[in-house]
Amino acid sequence: MNQPDLTASLTAGFEQLPQQLQAAARWVLDHPADVALLTTREQAKRAGLSPATLTRLAQRFGLTGYDEVRALHAAALRRRPEGFAGRAGELMQRHGEEGAGAIAQDMFAALAEHLRALREPQALARFEQAADLLSEARTVFCFGLRSAFPAAFMLDYIRDLIGAGSALVDGAGGRGIDALRRIGPGDALFAVSVAPYTRLTVQAAEIARAHGAKVVALTDSALSPLAALADATLLVRTETPSFFHTMTPAFAAVECLAALMTARKGEAALAAIARHEAVLDAAGTFLTPAARRGRR
Repeated sequence: MNQPDLTASLTAGFEQLPQQLQAAARWVLDHPADVALLTTREQAKRAGLSPATLTRLAQRFGLTGYDEVRALHAAALRRRPEGFAGRAGELMQRHGEEGAGAIAQDMFAALAEHLRALREPQALARFEQAADLLSEARTVFCFGLRSAFPAAFMLDYIRDLIGAGSALVDGAGGRGIDALRRIGPGDALFAVSVAPYTRLTVQAAEIARAHGAKVVALTDSALSPLAALADATLLVRTETPSFFHTMTPAFAAVECLAALMTARKGEAALAAIARHEAVLDAAGTFLTPAARRGRR
Protein backbone atom coordinates (compact mmCIF):
# COMPACT_ATOMS: atom_id res chain seq x y z
CA MET A 1 0.00 0.00 0.00
CA ASN A 2 1.13 3.56 -0.68
CA GLN A 3 -0.15 6.92 0.55
CA PRO A 4 -2.57 7.52 -2.37
CA ASP A 5 -4.05 4.02 -1.83
CA LEU A 6 -4.54 4.73 1.87
CA THR A 7 -6.16 8.09 1.09
CA ALA A 8 -8.56 6.39 -1.32
CA SER A 9 -9.41 3.71 1.25
CA LEU A 10 -10.02 6.25 4.02
CA THR A 11 -12.26 8.30 1.75
CA ALA A 12 -14.24 5.31 0.49
CA GLY A 13 -14.72 3.78 3.93
CA PHE A 14 -15.25 6.99 5.89
CA GLU A 15 -19.02 6.69 6.38
CA GLN A 16 -18.70 3.16 7.79
CA LEU A 17 -16.26 4.20 10.53
CA PRO A 18 -17.24 4.79 14.18
CA GLN A 19 -17.27 8.44 15.22
CA GLN A 20 -13.82 8.41 16.84
CA LEU A 21 -12.23 6.72 13.86
CA GLN A 22 -13.95 9.21 11.56
CA ALA A 23 -12.26 12.01 13.48
CA ALA A 24 -8.91 10.22 13.11
CA ALA A 25 -9.48 9.65 9.38
CA ARG A 26 -10.42 13.29 8.91
CA TRP A 27 -7.14 14.32 10.57
CA VAL A 28 -5.12 12.07 8.25
CA LEU A 29 -6.94 13.27 5.14
CA ASP A 30 -6.78 16.97 6.04
CA HIS A 31 -3.18 17.14 7.33
CA PRO A 32 -0.93 14.98 5.11
CA ALA A 33 2.19 17.03 5.84
CA ASP A 34 1.61 16.83 9.60
CA VAL A 35 1.13 13.06 9.35
CA ALA A 36 4.53 12.79 7.66
CA LEU A 37 6.42 15.17 9.94
CA LEU A 38 4.92 15.11 13.45
CA THR A 39 5.16 12.42 16.11
CA THR A 40 2.11 10.25 16.77
CA ARG A 41 1.69 11.79 20.21
CA GLU A 42 1.77 15.34 18.84
CA GLN A 43 -0.72 14.47 16.11
CA ALA A 44 -3.09 12.94 18.63
CA LYS A 45 -2.85 16.08 20.75
CA ARG A 46 -3.60 18.38 17.82
CA ALA A 47 -6.45 16.19 16.60
CA GLY A 48 -8.00 15.97 20.09
CA LEU A 49 -7.68 12.18 20.07
CA SER A 50 -5.73 9.52 21.92
CA PRO A 51 -2.72 7.85 20.26
CA ALA A 52 -4.58 4.56 20.62
CA THR A 53 -7.35 5.89 18.36
CA LEU A 54 -4.83 6.63 15.62
CA THR A 55 -3.43 3.12 16.03
CA ARG A 56 -6.91 1.58 15.73
CA LEU A 57 -7.51 3.55 12.53
CA ALA A 58 -4.33 2.15 11.00
CA GLN A 59 -5.23 -1.39 12.00
CA ARG A 60 -8.75 -0.96 10.64
CA PHE A 61 -7.21 -0.52 7.19
CA GLY A 62 -4.80 -3.44 7.42
CA LEU A 63 -1.69 -1.70 8.73
CA THR A 64 0.33 -2.79 11.74
CA GLY A 65 0.16 0.58 13.47
CA TYR A 66 0.11 4.33 13.01
CA ASP A 67 3.86 4.49 12.43
CA GLU A 68 3.16 2.76 9.13
CA VAL A 69 0.69 5.52 8.24
CA ARG A 70 3.37 8.10 9.01
CA ALA A 71 5.92 6.18 6.94
CA LEU A 72 3.60 6.10 3.91
CA HIS A 73 3.08 9.87 4.12
CA ALA A 74 6.80 10.53 4.63
CA ALA A 75 7.61 8.46 1.55
CA ALA A 76 5.04 10.44 -0.44
CA LEU A 77 6.60 13.70 0.76
CA ARG A 78 10.02 12.53 -0.41
CA ARG A 79 8.55 11.67 -3.81
CA ARG A 80 7.39 15.24 -4.40
CA PRO A 81 8.24 16.74 -7.80
CA GLU A 82 11.92 17.38 -8.40
CA GLY A 83 13.08 20.98 -8.69
CA PHE A 84 11.65 24.24 -7.46
CA ALA A 85 9.31 24.69 -10.44
CA GLY A 86 7.61 21.32 -9.96
CA ARG A 87 7.09 21.84 -6.24
CA ALA A 88 5.87 25.40 -6.80
CA GLY A 89 3.18 24.04 -9.10
CA GLU A 90 2.17 21.54 -6.41
CA LEU A 91 2.01 24.38 -3.87
CA MET A 92 -0.27 26.47 -6.08
CA GLN A 93 -2.58 23.52 -6.65
CA ARG A 94 -2.84 22.91 -2.93
CA HIS A 95 -3.46 26.63 -2.30
CA GLY A 96 -6.41 26.47 -4.65
CA GLU A 97 -7.80 23.31 -3.03
CA GLU A 98 -7.16 23.97 0.68
CA GLY A 99 -6.52 27.70 1.03
CA ALA A 100 -3.81 29.82 2.59
CA GLY A 101 -4.65 28.91 6.18
CA ALA A 102 -3.96 25.20 5.70
CA ILE A 103 -0.61 25.88 4.06
CA ALA A 104 0.46 28.33 6.76
CA GLN A 105 -0.56 25.91 9.52
CA ASP A 106 1.38 23.06 7.94
CA MET A 107 4.41 25.28 7.35
CA PHE A 108 4.70 26.22 11.01
CA ALA A 109 3.95 22.66 12.12
CA ALA A 110 6.80 21.40 9.96
CA LEU A 111 9.20 24.02 11.32
CA ALA A 112 8.22 23.21 14.91
CA GLU A 113 8.87 19.52 14.33
CA HIS A 114 12.25 20.20 12.70
CA LEU A 115 13.30 22.33 15.68
CA ARG A 116 12.03 19.70 18.12
CA ALA A 117 14.25 17.11 16.42
CA LEU A 118 17.31 19.22 17.29
CA ARG A 119 16.60 18.55 20.97
CA GLU A 120 16.96 14.77 20.64
CA PRO A 121 19.91 13.28 22.61
CA GLN A 122 21.76 12.23 19.45
CA ALA A 123 21.43 15.70 17.98
CA LEU A 124 22.63 17.35 21.19
CA ALA A 125 25.69 15.09 21.24
CA ARG A 126 26.48 16.25 17.70
CA PHE A 127 26.24 19.88 18.82
CA GLU A 128 28.69 19.28 21.67
CA GLN A 129 31.16 17.57 19.34
CA ALA A 130 30.94 20.34 16.74
CA ALA A 131 31.21 23.12 19.34
CA ASP A 132 34.30 21.51 20.88
CA LEU A 133 35.98 21.14 17.50
CA LEU A 134 35.23 24.73 16.46
CA SER A 135 36.27 26.12 19.84
CA GLU A 136 39.63 24.40 19.59
CA ALA A 137 40.33 25.69 16.06
CA ARG A 138 42.80 28.54 15.58
CA THR A 139 40.68 29.99 12.75
CA VAL A 140 37.29 28.83 11.54
CA PHE A 141 36.68 29.46 7.84
CA CYS A 142 32.93 29.85 7.32
CA PHE A 143 31.59 28.79 3.93
CA GLY A 144 28.02 28.74 2.63
CA LEU A 145 26.54 29.70 -0.72
CA ARG A 146 23.11 30.74 -1.95
CA SER A 147 20.46 29.96 0.71
CA ALA A 148 23.18 28.62 3.04
CA PHE A 149 25.16 31.89 3.07
CA PRO A 150 23.24 33.55 5.97
CA ALA A 151 24.02 30.60 8.28
CA ALA A 152 27.74 30.79 7.47
CA PHE A 153 27.70 34.57 7.83
CA MET A 154 26.01 34.34 11.23
CA LEU A 155 28.65 32.00 12.65
CA ASP A 156 31.46 34.23 11.35
CA TYR A 157 29.77 37.35 12.76
CA ILE A 158 29.35 35.89 16.24
CA ARG A 159 32.82 34.34 16.37
CA ASP A 160 34.27 37.75 15.54
CA LEU A 161 32.11 39.31 18.24
CA ILE A 162 33.49 36.95 20.91
CA GLY A 163 37.09 37.37 19.76
CA ALA A 164 37.46 33.95 18.17
CA GLY A 165 39.50 33.55 14.99
CA SER A 166 37.17 33.55 12.02
CA ALA A 167 37.19 34.13 8.26
CA LEU A 168 34.15 34.43 6.03
CA VAL A 169 34.98 32.70 2.76
CA ASP A 170 33.23 35.17 0.50
CA GLY A 171 34.29 37.73 -2.01
CA ALA A 172 33.31 39.71 -5.08
CA GLY A 173 34.24 38.29 -8.43
CA GLY A 174 34.29 34.70 -7.24
CA ARG A 175 37.50 35.09 -5.22
CA GLY A 176 35.99 33.90 -1.97
CA ILE A 177 37.42 30.40 -2.08
CA ASP A 178 40.90 31.92 -2.46
CA ALA A 179 40.83 32.46 1.31
CA LEU A 180 41.26 28.71 1.77
CA ARG A 181 44.88 28.97 0.65
CA ARG A 182 45.54 30.03 4.26
CA ILE A 183 43.75 27.07 5.86
CA GLY A 184 45.83 24.34 7.47
CA PRO A 185 46.34 22.10 10.50
CA GLY A 186 44.81 23.66 13.59
CA ASP A 187 42.08 25.38 11.54
CA ALA A 188 38.55 24.27 10.72
CA LEU A 189 36.10 24.77 7.89
CA PHE A 190 32.46 25.31 8.81
CA ALA A 191 30.62 24.35 5.63
CA VAL A 192 26.86 24.69 5.08
CA SER A 193 24.92 23.13 2.24
CA VAL A 194 21.60 21.31 1.81
CA ALA A 195 20.08 19.64 -1.22
CA PRO A 196 20.57 20.63 -3.97
CA TYR A 197 24.20 20.76 -2.83
CA THR A 198 26.45 23.46 -4.26
CA ARG A 199 29.49 22.04 -6.01
CA LEU A 200 31.86 24.73 -4.73
CA THR A 201 30.98 24.05 -1.08
CA VAL A 202 31.90 20.39 -1.46
CA GLN A 203 35.12 21.41 -3.20
CA ALA A 204 35.90 23.74 -0.27
CA ALA A 205 35.56 20.81 2.13
CA GLU A 206 37.89 18.74 -0.05
CA ILE A 207 40.47 21.56 -0.05
CA ALA A 208 40.24 21.93 3.74
CA ARG A 209 40.83 18.22 4.29
CA ALA A 210 43.71 18.19 1.82
CA HIS A 211 45.35 21.00 3.84
CA GLY A 212 44.98 19.13 7.14
CA ALA A 213 42.11 21.19 8.57
CA LYS A 214 39.05 19.82 10.33
CA VAL A 215 35.64 20.04 8.66
CA VAL A 216 32.35 20.70 10.45
CA ALA A 217 29.38 20.23 8.15
CA LEU A 218 25.89 21.64 8.61
CA THR A 219 23.76 19.69 6.16
CA ASP A 220 20.49 17.81 5.74
CA SER A 221 21.53 14.16 5.46
CA ALA A 222 24.13 11.77 6.80
CA LEU A 223 24.52 10.70 3.18
CA SER A 224 25.15 14.22 1.81
CA PRO A 225 28.50 14.80 0.06
CA LEU A 226 29.48 17.21 2.84
CA ALA A 227 28.85 14.66 5.59
CA ALA A 228 31.19 12.22 3.86
CA LEU A 229 34.03 14.75 4.23
CA ALA A 230 33.26 15.99 7.75
CA ASP A 231 34.89 15.35 11.10
CA ALA A 232 31.64 16.47 12.78
CA THR A 233 28.21 16.77 11.20
CA LEU A 234 25.11 18.66 12.27
CA LEU A 235 21.94 17.42 10.60
CA VAL A 236 18.91 19.63 10.00
CA ARG A 237 15.69 18.82 8.21
CA THR A 238 14.58 21.09 5.40
CA GLU A 239 11.34 19.74 3.93
CA THR A 240 8.20 21.88 4.13
CA PRO A 241 4.87 22.11 2.31
CA SER A 242 6.37 25.00 0.35
CA PHE A 243 8.37 24.67 -2.87
CA PHE A 244 11.57 25.95 -1.21
CA HIS A 245 13.55 24.18 1.48
CA THR A 246 13.63 25.82 4.90
CA MET A 247 16.85 27.14 6.43
CA THR A 248 15.23 27.95 9.79
CA PRO A 249 16.67 24.84 11.53
CA ALA A 250 20.12 25.72 10.14
CA PHE A 251 19.91 29.20 11.66
CA ALA A 252 18.82 27.68 14.97
CA ALA A 253 21.74 25.26 14.82
CA VAL A 254 24.21 28.12 14.31
CA GLU A 255 22.71 30.08 17.20
CA CYS A 256 23.13 27.03 19.45
CA LEU A 257 26.73 26.55 18.30
CA ALA A 258 27.47 30.21 18.98
CA ALA A 259 26.07 29.97 22.50
CA LEU A 260 28.13 26.86 23.26
CA MET A 261 31.33 28.41 21.88
CA THR A 262 30.79 31.63 23.81
CA ALA A 263 30.23 29.78 27.08
CA ARG A 264 33.35 27.72 26.50
CA LYS A 265 35.49 30.80 25.77
CA GLY A 266 34.47 32.29 29.11
CA GLU A 267 36.03 35.53 30.36
CA ALA A 268 37.92 36.08 27.12
CA ALA A 269 34.60 36.21 25.28
CA LEU A 270 33.20 38.73 27.74
CA ALA A 271 36.22 41.00 27.29
CA ALA A 272 36.02 40.75 23.49
CA ILE A 273 32.31 41.56 23.48
CA ALA A 274 32.91 44.60 25.69
CA ARG A 275 35.63 45.89 23.34
CA HIS A 276 33.39 45.30 20.34
CA GLU A 277 30.49 47.17 21.92
CA ALA A 278 32.73 50.09 22.86
CA VAL A 279 33.86 50.52 19.25
CA LEU A 280 30.27 50.32 17.96
CA ASP A 281 29.09 52.83 20.56
CA ALA A 282 31.87 55.25 19.64
CA ALA A 283 30.92 55.00 15.98
CA GLY A 284 27.23 55.56 16.74
CA THR A 285 26.39 52.32 14.95
CA PHE A 286 23.05 51.73 16.66
CA LEU A 287 20.22 54.16 17.28
CA THR A 288 20.20 54.23 21.08
CA PRO A 289 17.53 55.98 23.20
CA ALA A 290 20.00 58.82 23.90
CA ALA A 291 20.67 59.28 20.19
CA ARG A 292 16.95 59.34 19.45
CA ARG A 293 16.41 62.07 22.05
CA GLY A 294 19.23 64.11 20.52
CA ARG A 295 17.50 64.10 17.12
CA ARG A 296 14.30 65.68 18.37
